[in-house]
Amino acid sequence: MATTEETTGKTGGGKPMSVEQHMLDKGAQMLQSLKPIKHMNQHVCTFALYSHDMTRQIETHHYVTRLNQDFLQCAVYDSDDSTARLIGVEYIISGGIFESLSPEEQKLWHSHAHEIKSGLWVNPRVPEMVVRPELENLAKTYGKFWCTWQTDRGDKLPMGPPALMMSPQELDLGIVKLDLVKKRDDKYNISTDSLKAARAELAVPEPERINPEADYWKQNGKGFAIEVESTEMKKIAAFP
Repeated sequence: MATTEETTGKTGGGKPMSVEQHMLDKGAQMLQSLKPIKHMNQHVCTFALYSHDMTRQIETHHYVTRLNQDFLQCAVYDSDDSTARLIGVEYIISGGIFESLSPEEQKLWHSHAHEIKSGLWVNPRVPEMVVRPELENLAKTYGKFWCTWQTDRGDKLPMGPPALMMSPQELDLGIVKLDLVKKRDDKYNISTDSLKAARAELAVPEPERINPEADYWKQNGKGFAIEVESTEMKKIAAFP
């Protein structure tokens, strides 16, 4: 288990947790239901790329809750360690819901077909045969992932506005760096290449069958960046 010093080092020099705080947290954990967290039923390890700078690629760990057959929500961490930092959130929707969105909204979403078929998307320590039906369903989905803590650039705290993330793809800037994949594979004693071969017959949409508004950069060569600007606050209307 990581020490408080390790945790402190990750988060900009905050004070180590006191004994009293540990006791309060343990007491709350025993008394409260924590229902949303207990409904996280999958751990997915994959990779993501910043929409505004796709040369920046990160390993991500998604803890997934399925709200219904067409919608999933994920808390995204930078590792699966006890001191992992919460770096964002991803929403995953079925193809049917995606098609109901406006074209402007669709541009913010990415497809999962290549990510899954290429073996980059894995459920660590779960046998492939167990997750295969789920993979076939997820391969037809789309995701919108906002990164709120850019730990890859050394940020000790969540800084600035959120960044939109894209999924790995089969061409150009979407190809995940080999050293990132090897590091992940070595950690979990898996082979992405072997998974790719095993998933060759997976029922996955071909690139031409994926809505072109998703993965917007592939068609248009442009990403999206969020900027913060000041604005006039809405005033509460005076009572007549």
